[in-house]
Amino acid sequence: MTQPTPQQVADAMYQRDHTAHALGIQIAQVAHGAATLHMQVRQDMVNGHDICHGGMMATLCDTAFAYACNSYNANTVASGFSIEIIAPAKLGDTLVAVAIEQVVRGRSGVYDVKLTNQSGDIIALFRGKSRRIEGTVTAEV
Repeated sequence: MTQPTPQQVADAMYQRDHTAHALGIQIAQVAHGAATLHMQVRQDMVNGHDICHGGMMATLCDTAFAYACNSYNANTVASGFSIEIIAPAKLGDTLVAVAIEQVVRGRSGVYDVKLTNQSGDIIALFRGKSRRIEGTVTAEV
């Protein structure tokens, strides 16, 4: 048996990720400590100001963060995050969240996520803090 690849870990997580499915979040790429996900802003994601709800943007970033920090096949959860919304996202925009590992020490890690629209404009910057817990995401292959 061998350690699963980051893509195999992501595929196992995605099968159980009901939030990602409900929001139409798709995995574009995953590697050790990194993930790129995208989501199209739908009508049901737009708030009373006719822009994408900040919680939807945070959820996309949090999901990219989750796939990046679980890419080593060690169960890892968020211990906290912050998000700075730079610009609005609009109905029909395709948002791209790129998560990159900054540091892992012991069971704790820090990951940065840059959220852009289809034009490459920065929409938000997200920082997630992770904590490894017991177990693995998927069995060895």
